[in-house]
Amino acid sequence: MLSWTLWMRRALAAALLLPAVALAQSWPTKPVRLISPFPAGGGTDAFARPLAAQLSQQMGQQFLIDNRGGAGGTIGADIAAKSAPDGYTFLVGAVHHTIAVSVYAKLPYDLQRDLVPVTLVASVPSVVVVYPKVPINSIKELIAYAKANPNKLNFGSAGNGTSHHLAGEMFKTSTGTQINHIPYKGAAPAMQDLLGGQVDLMFDGMGTSAAQIRSGKLRALAVTTAARSPAFPDVPTMIEAGVPDYLVTTWYGIWAPAGTPPEIISRLQAEVAKAMQVPIIKEIWAQQGATAGGNASAEFAAFVKTEIVKWAAVAKASGARID
Repeated sequence: MLSWTLWMRRALAAALLLPAVALAQSWPTKPVRLISPFPAGGGTDAFARPLAAQLSQQMGQQFLIDNRGGAGGTIGADIAAKSAPDGYTFLVGAVHHTIAVSVYAKLPYDLQRDLVPVTLVASVPSVVVVYPKVPINSIKELIAYAKANPNKLNFGSAGNGTSHHLAGEMFKTSTGTQINHIPYKGAAPAMQDLLGGQVDLMFDGMGTSAAQIRSGKLRALAVTTAARSPAFPDVPTMIEAGVPDYLVTTWYGIWAPAGTPPEIISRLQAEVAKAMQVPIIKEIWAQQGATAGGNASAEFAAFVKTEIVKWAAVAKASGARID
């Protein structure tokens, strides 16, 4: 039999746990805001919106997307970082935020201090896509053309300091080419100009480009992951195309303002993991060549740290800096 002292300790521990359990079970009691730090229609939105709809259905409260684009996603991240940590505001951010840490001379928030990683949402290959009228059909031809015509080609990005930008700088460094960078206020307006022929190419996330590749509006030259994308098995990897060690993955995740109750963070992570098993979500993710997220918060936090280190090295090698 348990001693009286041990029984009392366990009873006290259970009593202290009850409010936390009750909080997690009752949350949310009103709509939840998901800040998407880029304009509507970009890669972040491609995953955030269907996920928000699924979470609304699962949890009985609306999860609403609030697009706050600008400055490579840092404006929206700052708004999220300064929001009340009450479980009703989250950031649906991306790889771009781990890049901003080393590219921006000064940020109004600290990614690792002011925001808490909740879970990964999706990871997709990046893909090199060109406007069909550009006379380039392969990475080999792209390198040859760029070397023969320095600064004649230009590539669009979702903004200074985004993965699109650094992926382009990484390509230039790896191949010894000169290609002009044209920053936009998000992937959607950059894609609009690429489709209109105002820019020549993009180092884009598959989530934005997949539909355009399938329709023939863009030509895919290579994916930037170690293996080919199941969604586009005929498109070679950058390594196969002759650019060694070129690996870039675009990913999206959820952060909470620091101080958000851990019980709510755990509940949201569990609900996202549950959503990843729903057939319609699986189908949408597969159409975009995405790997589903939903991993544990600690695992996502560790991944974020490794990405900060990785992109700091790329930023240093390329000299990319935003004052």
